[in-house]
Amino acid sequence: MPHPLSYDEADHDARRARQWLAGRARGAGVPRPRLLELGTAMTALAAAAGEREPVAVTADPVGADPGRDATGRDATGPGMVKPLPDRLFTRHDTNAEMRWEAMAGQGYVVPTDRFFVRNHTATPLIDPDTWRLSLFGDGLRGTPTRDRPVEFGYDDLRRLPAERVTALVECAGNGRRFFAGQQDGPSPGVAWGLGGVGVAHWRGVRLSTVLRRAGLTGAAVDVMPEGLDPEYVTGGVNLGRVRRPLPIGKALDDVLLAYEMNGEPLTPDHGFPVRVVVPGWIGISSVKWVGPVEVSATPLFSPWNTQLYRMFGPGHPDGGGELGPQSVKSAFELPWDARVPAGAEVLLRGRSWSGGGPIRSVQVHTGDDGWRPADLVAEDAGGPWQRWTVRWLPAKPGPATLRARATDATGAGQPERARHNDLGYLFDGVVRHPVTVC
Repeated sequence: MPHPLSYDEADHDARRARQWLAGRARGAGVPRPRLLELGTAMTALAAAAGEREPVAVTADPVGADPGRDATGRDATGPGMVKPLPDRLFTRHDTNAEMRWEAMAGQGYVVPTDRFFVRNHTATPLIDPDTWRLSLFGDGLRGTPTRDRPVEFGYDDLRRLPAERVTALVECAGNGRRFFAGQQDGPSPGVAWGLGGVGVAHWRGVRLSTVLRRAGLTGAAVDVMPEGLDPEYVTGGVNLGRVRRPLPIGKALDDVLLAYEMNGEPLTPDHGFPVRVVVPGWIGISSVKWVGPVEVSATPLFSPWNTQLYRMFGPGHPDGGGELGPQSVKSAFELPWDARVPAGAEVLLRGRSWSGGGPIRSVQVHTGDDGWRPADLVAEDAGGPWQRWTVRWLPAKPGPATLRARATDATGAGQPERARHNDLGYLFDGVVRHPVTVC
């Protein structure tokens, strides 16, 4: 059996699912009989909902006066605060997807103004003077309760030793629309292209530092941060606030309680005043607007690791398969259906990334020749994503298809087709990017 401090995401998820099904669990997850029915239920949901996720029931959207784009159109999405001009984002209800062409010439990290937004409900506006990080549970000395927790204020955190990390955050459903668009397998949920991802410089305090100051004991098994956004209601069921457990080994390794993004205080849409950043794990683990944190001596569960964020459908286990590290993906920094000149050399730019490790190689296919290696930007080696370029001389006018595929340090690559799952997670297929040569 794996060491109890193992922090491999797939391993942790699989062990927690077995414990849940066996009844050795605690937390507001999904009742075990219901969990076993979810494969059928989610297939029915997909048929009914098409590509749209059930809409959460929330109060009126939270936000400032809407910004406007160049046409005067309202450029703030429902439940979001920052301006979302069409040149930078594609909007999906309470979510905003970065347009890849908006990254051309922007450097390694994604500027905050164009970083994607993933909200289950709405962006809350929180006063940092009254905000508290509240730790409780039987994994701490004295077993503080939710009503009488160990607390840290905003200024308390900022006085602790700070660290800066450059980390990638990616929604588990990034690329979901290609299950339908390329593979005739529609899934419910936000119809992300490839823009539900971003790399930023994050600054804050290690979660391990706070846990130890709060009185962490050797009995601790799981840590579950919880957001302060509105409760999520879907299908007539209130699932509560967003929360998802981490094994203590991961919590003590590289998890950050971040209060800055790209050298500035977090903005409301990205988790102000404090968010969790969990390098290498799916985005749902990087809880925004964190407040309560349960530290438990027994396994913890929530709807976000039993009902949602599991692999359901044919070929996956009863109760859902584990959702491990993010898959390998590649994207061109080019508009969808871009127009390029015939007979003139074009420098194609793009980025590739993987939750399994750094990217080691990238190949590009332009439709008029075979796969050929892209040139990797040397300074990106070993980082959370890899920039690359390739030169292309389109010979004649007409439609063309660009494709890119990458391989990471573990040897994982991108297949022509992604393996289907009913909720459309972890798409890793080669994306066919259309352009017109004119």
